[in-house]
Amino acid sequence: MGTDLRPAGTSVTVSPVKQFSPSCERNKAPILAVLRAILPAAGRVLEVGSGTGQHAAYFSAALPGLQWQPTDLTGGLESIAAWRAEAGAANLCEPLVLDLAAEHWPVDQVDALVCINTIHIVGWPLVERLFAGAGRVVRPGGIVYAYGPYRYAQRPLEPSNIEFDRWLKARDPASGVRDFEAVDALAEAVGLRLAGDEGMPANNRSLWWRKS
Repeated sequence: MGTDLRPAGTSVTVSPVKQFSPSCERNKAPILAVLRAILPAAGRVLEVGSGTGQHAAYFSAALPGLQWQPTDLTGGLESIAAWRAEAGAANLCEPLVLDLAAEHWPVDQVDALVCINTIHIVGWPLVERLFAGAGRVVRPGGIVYAYGPYRYAQRPLEPSNIEFDRWLKARDPASGVRDFEAVDALAEAVGLRLAGDEGMPANNRSLWWRKS
């Protein structure tokens, strides 16, 4: 999770444990520009699906007032820990295991939740679990941010995302570019109200909701 798995963006090993994703390198600055505008100046941020750990290292260094908590499945923690060790940022926490399929999350309350390139990778039941968990752990007034490609009912899907959707489904039929309206309905059901929708490079979107 956390990595755009388009064929050109697949992560590669740069050390025995440290992974590198070209797509993370390309999108980190545009995403940071949005996060600077929407996240609080101080508080605790939970990143769900931290992938290689590149984003956690980059964002925590750029946003020193925020305590950044990376998470992923057990197999992904080594790479995140390697990026954390290299970054040396005091506000970047040790990575924790967070399995969306599990009953309990390893955090109780946060000021914001960030989820990058995960919603189109996991199956829909886990997308439902993601928003249910966000509804539990994000404090009132907090932000939930989700980056990736989305399909909108009122406009055609971009050709590049049509091909990406086909590639995702060939790899895993449970994955795919999600309908914005369905994702937004999950958010609304747990008390999240859409606060922004911004176009990003490569036909991705930055979506964010505020907890009521």
